[in-house]
This record gives sequence, C-alpha cells and structure tokens, in this order.
Amino acid sequence: MMDMEKLYQRVHTMIMSSSKAPKYMSISSVKVADIFGVTPGEIEKGLQELVESGRLTKSKLQDPPHNVIYQIPGVTTNRVGGSENSIQQA
Repeated sequence: MMDMEKLYQRVHTMIMSSSKAPKYMSISSVKVADIFGVTPGEIEKGLQELVESGRLTKSKLQDPPHNVIYQIPGVTTNRVGGSENSIQQA
C-alpha cells in the first residue's frame, strides 16, 4: 500500500521547486512509481486521493500540450504579482 504522506511530501517538494508561476507541476506517475518502487497505477490512485482530500488540486493546461497539472492549494505564485491564466480545472 502506498504511503500517502511520503507521496505528498515528494509531490509537495516537486511543486515547490517548480520555477513556474503559479507553482504547478505535471507529474509523471511512471517516474514517481520508479522512485517508490510501486506501479504507476498506485501513484495515480494516491494522487487522486490527495486531490479528493483537498491536499492537492488537479487542473489542465489550456494551451498545448494540455498537460494535467497539480498544485498545492493556497500556493499560487513564485513572485509578487505573478499570474497565469492558461490553467483550467480538470
């Protein structure tokens, strides 16, 4: 069974290290699964649980390549006045 807290901490670190504004990350379940030694399906299920619990938000980029992205609620920018209008709820 996936350790949700470890998954959340890893994803949180990935998002916070993002240079994008607002802070977001397109997460590869295959790469994260390799790190944790589990299946990509377990990572996808874990990410969905984190979204359902309100610890992450899931959106989709409106512009190509239309990636599904994850954000931490309440963390919106890297800099004062930063804004991004190309994200829509997935």
